[in-house]
Order: sequence, then structure tokens, then C-alpha cells
Amino acid sequence: MNAPWTPARSGGSGRDPFAAFVCDDNAADLIRPVCVELGWPVEKIHKGGLRNAVQTLSVSASPNILFVDLSESGDPLNDINALAEVCEPGTVVIAAGQVNDVRLYRDLLASGIQDYLLKPFSPDQLRDTLSHAQAVLHAPKAGEAQAERPHVMAAVIGARGGCGASTVATSIAWLLSEKERRSTSLLDLDVHFGTGALTLDLEPGRGLTDAIENPSRIDGLFIERAMVKASEKLAVLSAEAPIHQPMLTDGTAYHLLQEEMKTAFECTVIDLPRGMLVQHPHLMADVHSTVVVAELTLASARDMIRILSWLKANAPQSHVVIALNKVVPGATPEITRKDFEASIERKVDVIIPYDLKICSQAAKLGKPVAEAGKGSKLAAALQELVGKVLASAGQTDERQAGPDAASGGKPSLMSKITDLKALLPKRGPKAGTTAEAA
Repeated sequence: MNAPWTPARSGGSGRDPFAAFVCDDNAADLIRPVCVELGWPVEKIHKGGLRNAVQTLSVSASPNILFVDLSESGDPLNDINALAEVCEPGTVVIAAGQVNDVRLYRDLLASGIQDYLLKPFSPDQLRDTLSHAQAVLHAPKAGEAQAERPHVMAAVIGARGGCGASTVATSIAWLLSEKERRSTSLLDLDVHFGTGALTLDLEPGRGLTDAIENPSRIDGLFIERAMVKASEKLAVLSAEAPIHQPMLTDGTAYHLLQEEMKTAFECTVIDLPRGMLVQHPHLMADVHSTVVVAELTLASARDMIRILSWLKANAPQSHVVIALNKVVPGATPEITRKDFEASIERKVDVIIPYDLKICSQAAKLGKPVAEAGKGSKLAAALQELVGKVLASAGQTDERQAGPDAASGGKPSLMSKITDLKALLPKRGPKAGTTAEAA
């Protein structure tokens, strides 16, 4: 009911200042004069208790302050959770009931209500509670002191499948939320095989598939309900759609999700399958930083060249960060870092070492590798990557300079791919021809 990532919606215009749902006339008679004193309309005092509150708020906007009577509730805690499903974020909820149990009181506060009044209560008790609710409503919300910080939207793309882009994306989102203390959303756009929720040991839910099937439903309230909380400041929107069911979309749903997340969160991390660049290029329009993850292989070098060229033409506002993943210290890779950088004609920004022990531990615990490997070189490299992502926030017309700028020339994409022939062994001409055809 008071979601940490939606402070902008609380206290918004167009919402009633107060509404009450009571179970008896005595409670209504006690609330009515207090409402008159505060200038609130008395017709917003309804009969029916919590059950009527859930039914009413499921089809109408929530008030700023909501009073609900739990006297007729057989399971107050579960009923309050049902209310949370239909109550808009930012609403301050006050409950009243006849059960005098400190455990229930604590559980209700933990579920998100502001206060619990034991019936019968006095007018003075009600006034004090409502005054406190008003103070909470108008107090600065978490993150408002940092409201001037621009929203950071980062996309993580794998140059090749299996290079660990999803693992990197999850760790970036976790570090932004836990280390940088920014409310963060992780949007996993691999609808059928996404691992965003799996990596965090969460059930993905149907939020993403519902959004794709019915984009008109997407708004702030949908985001608050559909996203799965991983922690206080991290929420995930992922899916495991049935593989026999194609998710046909023109990309409108993805764009609307991005727009709502920009309002609701300080940071958005998009795990973007590289095929999306071809199908839905508009998804890169608002991305500040693009992390392209690759391995030291010939195929990664080839596709890195193609992706960099695409980004330069279609997302010039996005600052590109290249991360080499799964680098084993002391091992001989398929191609060297020097040859990789020569073929893509720019330096690699971050080297992420491979640590089998940490990756295995993270999988067993259901944690991102950045959390499982605290204090390791792997975690340090991921933190360095987050620093580069944050540094790029707000850049609109500046891209990282590469060797092209230094030499003054602009080699074509075809010439870059052709240069890969020098890295090939005996079958070089045949492989080079295939690359050119691609």
C-alpha cells in the first residue's frame, strides 16, 4: 500500500482526501463529526467494513487516507493483504477492530497499515491518528531528497548467447539497489527463457505476459502489482511464457513498461536479447548506457562489431560500455584481448574474471553473483561496471571515442568484418566469406 518505488503517486491530485468503511452505526457516528472538523465530505463514510472496501476500491481510485473496520473479518491479516491488492500506492491505511492482540497489531503494521485502533475508540484517539496520518502523507517520501538525480536506464546486451549477459544484468540491478541505494527495476525481456527472477530465487508471475497480451492495462498501478519484489529497493519483471505459445507484439507494451518504470524507479536495468535490436529498435530510444557483454571468441568479436555499428546508427545518445566476461586468468582464450580490441577498434572497458566457485554458490543460494562473491575480484569488476553505468547518466550527445576518432577515418562495417580474417587459422578464407555474407 506504501510501495517504496512509487513516491510520485502518493498524494496525487484527483484522489479523495478520506474514505471510511465501517461495520456499525456507532463507528460512523463517531467518525462523522471529526470529518466535518477536517473539512472532509461525510458521504465518504460507507457501511460494509473491509469487504465493501475491497469491492469498492477494485473499481475506483483509492483515497489519500483510508479507514477500514475489521470487526467482521474472520482473518484480518489475510483480508488486509487482499486490500493491498486493490489499494493504490501512497494511500495511508488506518484499521480498527475488536481483537486486542499485540501479535496481530505488529503483523498489521508490518503489512503496511499506518495504525490500528481498538474499538471502542474515542474521538480524541481518532483525531490524533488522523493527524498523524496527514503528517505521514505530506512528509517527504523516501528518495525525494534525491529527486533531482536523473533516471538511469541501462540496457545489457550479450554479443553472443551464453556469454553471461543476464548474470551481469542481475548483478548490476542488485548493486544499484543495495550499494547505491537507488530504487531499481529489472526488466527481463527474454519472455520465454528469461532468468531474471530465477537468479534471484523468485517466481516470475504473469505480469510481463499480461502486459504483452493487453498493453492498455499498463499504468503505475499495474507496475506496482505486477512487479515481484526482490528487496526493499529492487523489483523484477520477468516471465517464463509457455514455449508453445508465441508472444506476438509490436513492442508497444515494452515501450509503455519503460515509460512507467521511469516514473516509478530511480534506475531501470533492461536485460535485452540482441534479437530485440532488430525487432524493436525503439526500445533503445531512452537508454543512457548500453552494456555489451562478450567473450574472447571470434564469434563475439564479429557480432560486437555489428552491434556497435547498429548502436552508433540507431542509439547515438547511449554511452556504450564493453565488458569481457568469463575471462579465466592465466588461460589461453580463443583470441587474445589485444586481437579482440584491434578487431572492434576500441578498448574494452571492464574485464570480469570467471570464478566457478562463486558462480556455483550464487546458483545454489539464489543470489546474484555480485552478492555471493562479496569482496572478490569478480564483485569488484561488477561494481566498476556499475560506476561506468552511473557515470553515463544524462549523456545525450557524447559517445566514447575509439580508434576511429584518433585516426580520423571511419572504416565501414564490411571492412571491419573482413579484418577478422587475420585472426582465423587455415579455414580463414571460408569463414571470412561467411562473415561477409552475414
